[in-house]
Amino acid sequence: MEKTLVIIKPDAIQRALVGEIISRLEKKGLQLVATKMVKMSGDMVNQHYSHIKKIPTYPDLKQFMSSEPLLAMCWQGLEVINTVRKLCGQTKSRDAEPGTIRGDFGMSIQRNLIHASDSIETAKKEINQFFDRNEIFEYSQKNFNSIYSRFEQEQLRKS
Repeated sequence: MEKTLVIIKPDAIQRALVGEIISRLEKKGLQLVATKMVKMSGDMVNQHYSHIKKIPTYPDLKQFMSSEPLLAMCWQGLEVINTVRKLCGQTKSRDAEPGTIRGDFGMSIQRNLIHASDSIETAKKEINQFFDRNEIFEYSQKNFNSIYSRFEQEQLRKS
């Protein structure tokens, strides 16, 4: 089953939005399979954001992401990566659609509340950065039949 990393960033924790964000993901029908609170080191931030280290605002982002704890989570579901990114909304929160997490609660491009993996390859790398294999749980979701059709359940079993 497809998995993705979701990070509730320090600004969302400071603003007491953790429950709201998790609730939106759960209500969508996604399955939480791992979670932990982490304070990222500078090296961890550099590794996680290596693709944007050269942008002028990177030092501020690095300081922000390592300043306070964050909540790292692994979610799974059918096309979960795409689904979560739609729920998050555009990176620049001011431009994000109402009804998305960033559209409803954010104003900033860097203080944008949430991070979500952007591809299967990135998700695998990011999940491994935050979680050991024994920290990711496989369990049956009791409302599975209410979330997915039989055809979609077959797709999930094959993935």
